[in-house]
Amino acid sequence: MSVSALGIRVNKIEKSRISEIDPNNIQFGKHYSDHMLIAEYDNGAWKEPEIVPYDNLTLSPSTTFMHYGQAIFEGVKAYKDPNGNPVIFRPHDNHKRMNRSAVRMAMPEVPEELFIEGMRHLVELDKDWIPTSEGTSLYIRPFMIATDEFIGVRPATKFLFIIITSPAGPYYSKPVSIFVDDTYVRAFAGGIGYTKAAGNYGMSMYPTQRVREMGYDQILWTDGIEHKYVQEIGTMNVFFVLGDKVVTPDINHDTILEGVTRDSVITLLREKGITVEERPLSMDEIEEAYKKGQLKEAFGTGTAASIAPISKLTYKTDVLELPPVEQWEFCNWLKKELSDIRYCRKPDNHGWIYRV
Repeated sequence: MSVSALGIRVNKIEKSRISEIDPNNIQFGKHYSDHMLIAEYDNGAWKEPEIVPYDNLTLSPSTTFMHYGQAIFEGVKAYKDPNGNPVIFRPHDNHKRMNRSAVRMAMPEVPEELFIEGMRHLVELDKDWIPTSEGTSLYIRPFMIATDEFIGVRPATKFLFIIITSPAGPYYSKPVSIFVDDTYVRAFAGGIGYTKAAGNYGMSMYPTQRVREMGYDQILWTDGIEHKYVQEIGTMNVFFVLGDKVVTPDINHDTILEGVTRDSVITLLREKGITVEERPLSMDEIEEAYKKGQLKEAFGTGTAASIAPISKLTYKTDVLELPPVEQWEFCNWLKKELSDIRYCRKPDNHGWIYRV
């Protein structure tokens, strides 16, 4: 069945697959909703987007992104308000960040109307896939890939922009244990660490596999020069509560992703009157605070993970075990505050909620 919606052609699936989902056991990234949005870029222009049934892609083995990694993505989430209406959390910020990634990767910028309106129509069409239990959401994955059929090394000229969605439960079901890596490097100044490029995540697979074999959940990356200053945790930005202040690495050196959840957390903390410092933060300073009893909390933030408390950090031979999460003040308050805003249980005073 084809209909027209503001220039977006819609081809609806004949029968929904939603019955395949157990609403009481939703795992992150395991199932995908009925439809996806696709738009092609060619000859310097975006073509009319389509919403079609979720399905495999047909691509040539010579497709550019498979060889040279010209691929970027974003992560967004949709929720339902108390009346069952779908809302999306801060999609305009994700649109801006995707275009920063696109510029750095020599890819075309995605028009706001395509990104926002395409996402809105897709979420509206598949709104029944948005779970409603606490801690769940509809994860939205916009991404773009280079699709030239050419294996010479050059920036591509053809691209596909696609949005898929997936009902999601919590990314981490318990507090995470972290290994501080001082061998491998995630990003250097002048590189692509500030983008959501596929290569940033591909290069992390082997080190992450190693630390998981050691019994840890994730890596806390350090800088590529001195292996001294903390950067990100796997898929998350990182925060430390040192005494009565909160410290997070600054994003001034092109090595750290400018997280939407990170920005939300900083905004909420400062509105509450809590001092937040964005600056270089060394493991030496963290260890010194721990020895003095001033390391109160540590947590990661990200769209997928939301807010993930850290139970312990291992740095070289030192193990820094934090107090039980139940005793934490800032992390627990932030988790509830963000959830209340996302599920529209309290007023949105920041313009973060985009109503579908």
